[in-house]
Amino acid sequence: MRNLTYFVAVTVDGFIAGPDGEFDHFSFEGDHAAAIWAKYEGTGATAHVEAAGLPMEDGPFDTVLMGWNTYAVGLPHMPSPYRHLRQVVFTRGHEPVPGADDVEFTGDDPVEVVRELKRQEGKDIWLCGGGALAATLADEIDRLVLKVNPVLFGSGIRLFGDRPYLPRRLRPSAVTSFESGVVLAEYERE
Repeated sequence: MRNLTYFVAVTVDGFIAGPDGEFDHFSFEGDHAAAIWAKYEGTGATAHVEAAGLPMEDGPFDTVLMGWNTYAVGLPHMPSPYRHLRQVVFTRGHEPVPGADDVEFTGDDPVEVVRELKRQEGKDIWLCGGGALAATLADEIDRLVLKVNPVLFGSGIRLFGDRPYLPRRLRPSAVTSFESGVVLAEYERE
């Protein structure tokens, strides 16, 4: 069975983006970049990866899940941001985007969609955002991989949105600190 991995950049105070979706204060360069790419190859927008000449064929994922707001960050310039992966965008109020023929837009229940994806053959599934979708899928997440950035936002989009108080333990599987200040923290479902 395939695993669902929530792999995302986050601030020390638990935000994946600022109040208006800002993420420009995350560290994209530094000693952490190559090491994280080596482990999570393919987790960049196809156009950026191609421009940088990075490999993307041997990554751990073949499917990426996004909420509408995460997907819309690249619009209108990148209607198909992860062309090298199967792309599923969860939305209840938006129509498919022109030029996004290889993106699956769905208003179906995210939990049921993920359960069906897990039953299919293939590599693991990457949840790249957003917080509200992560809150909905929290009980389906098998691995949580956080690129913790040494920055405080104070407010914005929380890692798990407005998830109600439902304690769930995770088992740490690896923690790697980099001179850039980024910490890669990896957890598995207990």
